[in-house]
Amino acid sequence: MTARREKIVLPLIAVLLGFLLGSIIVIATGRSPLAMIGAIVKGFTGIDLLNPDVPFNPRYIGEFIIQAMPIILTGLAFAFASRTGLFSIGAEGQLMMGSLAATAVALLVKAPKVVHLPLVLLAAILAGALWGAIPGLLKAAFNVHEVVVTIMMNYIALHVNNYTILNIFGSVDRIKTAPFAPTALLKDPWLESITNGSRLNWGFIPVILALLIFSFIINRTTFGFSLRAVGYNKEAARYAGMKVNRNIVASMMIAGAFAGLAGAVITVGTFTFGRALPSAEGYGFDGIAVALVGGNEALGILLAGMLFGGLKAAQPLMQSQGIPREIAGIIQASIVLFVAMKFGIKMVLQKFERKQAPSTEGDRV
Repeated sequence: MTARREKIVLPLIAVLLGFLLGSIIVIATGRSPLAMIGAIVKGFTGIDLLNPDVPFNPRYIGEFIIQAMPIILTGLAFAFASRTGLFSIGAEGQLMMGSLAATAVALLVKAPKVVHLPLVLLAAILAGALWGAIPGLLKAAFNVHEVVVTIMMNYIALHVNNYTILNIFGSVDRIKTAPFAPTALLKDPWLESITNGSRLNWGFIPVILALLIFSFIINRTTFGFSLRAVGYNKEAARYAGMKVNRNIVASMMIAGAFAGLAGAVITVGTFTFGRALPSAEGYGFDGIAVALVGGNEALGILLAGMLFGGLKAAQPLMQSQGIPREIAGIIQASIVLFVAMKFGIKMVLQKFERKQAPSTEGDRV
């Protein structure tokens, strides 16, 4: 099997095995796997296979896209750092800081939409990049492991966000700020109307741009080549004259920028106000799973993000069918587990191919 074919076949097998395991668990609980499949199909497409009276509702498509957008961006954040040999799990904190910066600009700046909204997005990108630069600098200057730093910074970001929302911006109910001006929002009544009142917004435009930028930098630029070289072998890259420490910091900053953008998409797209959070919402950790399933490639992350977003959107639909919503989480975790077992799956496929080879040669003779 060629390397190109492996990148397609192995994740597909992992996804199928994840759904198979989820179906087995549903059967073990005494529920119907067909109800689970129907809920997932409805979450993805809006088509209700189980209720012919209301065969299609576009609202579910809008909600599915809303769920997918932030985890695609946090998947890009993890993947970009990973391509430089870094295991950053700080997308959650970078997302929160991006959300906080977007909240600040949305509340404090008064300008036309053509100016206000880009400023909101740029502030979130910059905040995420600066938050990502801190573990990058510590790694480059003192070789402090990025996993430890990014974990701790996730908690710092959570408390900084909550303190600022509650004590500086003046939360109206100890949970959220005053509503943002319409000029700061990604929301659009037209998108909501064509999806039957969903929360769909123009956030998918910056998500698409982020995917294109990720792919262009990594695959089409000398800077991307130097980042990948550092990821493959840091010492060999340094010997070749590449600026390893600069690349580490730059990689963490760009990764943080993607996660910061995710914070803006949530704050001025899905919601219309800044929020105090009781705990991390898990977008950063979902992004890790999406990046792993997507093979750290832009197209793979897009498809994996859509898959995980669809499963999240299907959770309440599963619950309405009497299936525990946690089944969707089990399927997601199983897919990641099987992706991690890709070498074992590859060995099984190779043994199968070897068994098929003699019979093929006999047919030719």
